[in-house]
Amino acid sequence: MHNFRQAETAPAAEWELALERESVIRPLAGIKTLSDQDVKAAVLCLGLCRSVVYKLLHRYRQRPQTSSLLPLKRGRASNVHVLSPEREQLLQSCIREICAAPERPSMADLTRELKRQFSERKLPTPNYRTVRQRADAMGIRLQARRGVASKATVESLPRPTARQSWNDLPLDVIQIDHALLDVRVVDRERRLPVGRPWLTLAIDVASRSIAGFSVSLETPSALSDSLVLSLAVLPKAPWLKERGLQSLEWPIAGLPDRIRVAYSRESHSEALLRGCQEYGITLEHSALGASHWGAHIEHLIGTKLGAAQLLPCSMSSKVGEGTTNKYIDPEPLTLVELERWLTIQIASNYHSSEHAALGSTPLTAWFEGLARRTSPIRYPLNAEEFLLDFLPAVPRRIRRDGVYLHKMRYWDSSLSPWAGRLKEPVSVKYDPRDLARVFVRDPNGKHWPVPHVGGLAKAGVAGSF
Repeated sequence: MHNFRQAETAPAAEWELALERESVIRPLAGIKTLSDQDVKAAVLCLGLCRSVVYKLLHRYRQRPQTSSLLPLKRGRASNVHVLSPEREQLLQSCIREICAAPERPSMADLTRELKRQFSERKLPTPNYRTVRQRADAMGIRLQARRGVASKATVESLPRPTARQSWNDLPLDVIQIDHALLDVRVVDRERRLPVGRPWLTLAIDVASRSIAGFSVSLETPSALSDSLVLSLAVLPKAPWLKERGLQSLEWPIAGLPDRIRVAYSRESHSEALLRGCQEYGITLEHSALGASHWGAHIEHLIGTKLGAAQLLPCSMSSKVGEGTTNKYIDPEPLTLVELERWLTIQIASNYHSSEHAALGSTPLTAWFEGLARRTSPIRYPLNAEEFLLDFLPAVPRRIRRDGVYLHKMRYWDSSLSPWAGRLKEPVSVKYDPRDLARVFVRDPNGKHWPVPHVGGLAKAGVAGSF
């Protein structure tokens, strides 16, 4: 099993190299039997020897993500022990014995005693760094020492140009856009109006089917695009079951080749860009000053807005002239109920209704398009990791009392092996809608959910309304 590097910790130059390799390796990964001409073309394009090309291809097939093609660091991994069992056992026993004294010894005292005991047994004395690493791993504090971590500089990315093209296969392009619904939702407890929600839609341009959506009271951002993309890509059976809608059929899923979003400052976030690059998705933006790419998403959002006016919480429900904001229905919807209503409209009504531009239903166009695809649909290997790859991340050090984010402390016993011992900062990911927990990535690349100390209430809008 390869020790894969992580996307968010890769320097910009190495990430650009991985992107260049991904554009060549991904087409080859879909071919079962490579011809000699295919391999020669890859060798010339990447400037690598044949053996390295095969190694990159093997790594990408094991884990089809761009970060799998990052250059591997030379030398041994930091957690590999190379001492013989006899020397390793003697080293650890000496550290425990020497550091058990009431007076805390210095590093010089420890190395001096280790040299004496190893010499008596005619064994080579371990290196200074080895002794320090074993002491840190065992939780023994010798001498206070500060590690200085360098702060990475984020390079500014050039503004992409708009690209308009016609796509006739599903998952060629997923288009994402937002609209403010003409409805008001209420809170769950007192049933009082709390505001107008935003609808974010992800549409498969070829089949006009809806791949995903979200409703939120928060202004659209890169996080909105990421959440909708995660629903659009992953199979929806678990998501539907959580909402008691397991009888609905919503088969639209898979990694797209490109996604299109409106040109805005939020859409250029590092998390969204690297998340797309990690899974081989090209991120495209509309031209500056143009709010939408075309009629596909505008027409679809307009259809949903028109249907939303039939809801009891619609602002178009009037009692009389000049009373557009009064409600005639005593049971308007909460945000969760609105999400459920939209799910039923999409899966039961929209996907099964004939589309004028297609001459068939979006669901029929989806399956017919899949039959014409020459390459299989790509899916993320891990659904949870896929969502985390699109969350914003910040570097933080694991202190002895936990991790700090936005002046709030987070702690869990899973951080104990690194608390106060790991000198380099780790990646901490968080969901701005729910600061009740963060996700800390350990040196081995695994994410650990770490709750807020004191039981911070969930900040997610959907959970409250």
